[in-house]
Amino acid sequence: MSDAMTRAWLGYARKNGKKGIRNRVLVVYTVKCAEHVARQIVAEARDGDVELVGFDGCTDNQYAVNQLISLIRHPNVGAVLAVGLGCEYTQPEWLAKIAADEGKPADWFFIQDAGGTAKAISRGVAWVRDALEALQQVPRVEMTFADLVIGAECGGSDYTSGLAGNIVVGRFFDRLVDAGGTAIFEEIVEAVGLDWFLTSRAVDVRVKAELQHTYDKALDYCRHARQYSISPGNFAGGLSTIEEKSMGAVVKSGTRPIQGVLKVSAFPSRPGLWLLDSTPDPYFMDFGITNPSDNEGLTDLTASGAHIVFLVTGRGNVVGNAIAPCVKITGNAETYARMIDDMDFNAGTTLEGAETMDACAERLADMVADIAEGAPSKSEALGHREFHIIYKYQDKAGCRMEEE
Repeated sequence: MSDAMTRAWLGYARKNGKKGIRNRVLVVYTVKCAEHVARQIVAEARDGDVELVGFDGCTDNQYAVNQLISLIRHPNVGAVLAVGLGCEYTQPEWLAKIAADEGKPADWFFIQDAGGTAKAISRGVAWVRDALEALQQVPRVEMTFADLVIGAECGGSDYTSGLAGNIVVGRFFDRLVDAGGTAIFEEIVEAVGLDWFLTSRAVDVRVKAELQHTYDKALDYCRHARQYSISPGNFAGGLSTIEEKSMGAVVKSGTRPIQGVLKVSAFPSRPGLWLLDSTPDPYFMDFGITNPSDNEGLTDLTASGAHIVFLVTGRGNVVGNAIAPCVKITGNAETYARMIDDMDFNAGTTLEGAETMDACAERLADMVADIAEGAPSKSEALGHREFHIIYKYQDKAGCRMEEE
């Protein structure tokens, strides 16, 4: 095993047995009407590690509720405050109880009962500051790569994504799996023509059937939506077809056996490589195109337990993530130089002949260990804390839910 993969650091011990690399207070709003109050609580209490997530919808949607629950249970989250208006279906009391059952400090309130905006903000800030103080007592525990869950997606791809950025991530994922860790990749809508490649890596016959079902469903969805996952930006970056983009996208999964298919908000039940299925199930296809941005993909990966998320982008991106540090990787050295304040890692060195793919993957492993140890990613340092939780239909029947 390489030197980088043998590194250890101190994480945060959770009462459910999991380990986190951050110790965040999470403020959750349960309806768009409560967002301003929740956002102001975060802004006024942010002399510590305080983050915001929420659901803009008012009507009930189990997919969105599942994501909120999984983010509350995330090992990078140490305490939870749930804020509602008072009329919505998604009840903040339910969410706070889930956090409390996980052994995390938790509270909730309705803005209507608190007396309106100013009083609700004051109440929330006071609670968050108390929670930040309480989190200083969370025990520290040794972590290694075997404890890590890392998710990866690509966005804003260009010709270098499949030649460098995604290949280096795939080489890193192989190392992570070999070290006993967990890797999650997604974007089955960017695997067009490659079902045979994915199914050939299934650990058993059942997983092979799950992978084929997931691929077929994604292809049907793209046909129904009349849009495949390729954009004008991809064309400008030198990609010609969805098939060409797919070949570059799938290589980020590396070469190790695929353990199974995860539904969004399900945590992997064992280490290894997993495919995350974020495509809507067919009963809800007519609601609209529901894979609208990189932010949704990063939120999906985080909701399935990723401690750190990779965003591979040849053309560049600036986003982060509210709960998991986001590491932005590019295979384009020009993009890295132009956006050096936002891009974390330059894999374009491999195309210039400055280092091998394996050496580049080793360098990425060192960066991951640094961030897991507490060093901020560039998005964290800049204050990028994006998230995206939406309506979607998800049927448990298609693929099994892990850790139900």
